[in-house]
Amino acid sequence: MVSPTTAQSPKKTFSKKITLIMTGASGAQYGIRLLEELVKANAEISLLLSRPAQIVINTETTYKVPSRAAEVGAYFSELFDAAPDQIKAYEREQWMAPIASGSGVGDATVVCPCTTGTLSSIAVGASNNLIERAADVALKERKKLILVIRETPLSDIHLENMLKLSRMGAVIMPANPGFYHKPETLDDIIDFMVARILEHLDIKQEILPMWGSKEF
Repeated sequence: MVSPTTAQSPKKTFSKKITLIMTGASGAQYGIRLLEELVKANAEISLLLSRPAQIVINTETTYKVPSRAAEVGAYFSELFDAAPDQIKAYEREQWMAPIASGSGVGDATVVCPCTTGTLSSIAVGASNNLIERAADVALKERKKLILVIRETPLSDIHLENMLKLSRMGAVIMPANPGFYHKPETLDDIIDFMVARILEHLDIKQEILPMWGSKEF
């Protein structure tokens, strides 16, 4: 019989397993706000940041993200009061990470923001690093893949890559917030996109009223 002092606490059960990838496009605020909401929604998050993403975050925002994955996970876990092991950050060359294999893939993968360079690599199945491999695994396992493209204007190459991936089942969601909810702050604009992403992840959100509701 295990004594009360030595008994281990039951492992926390998470609602969903989401892979969140942030690349070096402008719009780091979208990815960070999404991470915060995923923590609140009790999702287990595999987090990947490209090196350019880390530079953009430190340039565009007040967050100061460390360079090593373990420190990144700890940084955001403390920032958003995440449960133990809720945020697991991985290095870009960490090929033994569960998300590198179909046997360890989560329920969905989101690239937010997604550079057009990352878009291109995913479209051709390059898999040169864990970021590209994680997206490739989501496609091959027929899991939801959401790409939040942040670029303008779009060239024929960008449009062709988006069409190619859309035909494979990926959801293409350009960072294109609406204004019918009458945003008053930058946070309101960011929340519009984050709410739409959460809806496509089948995660209940309360940060944006539903169209046609009395709040509009």
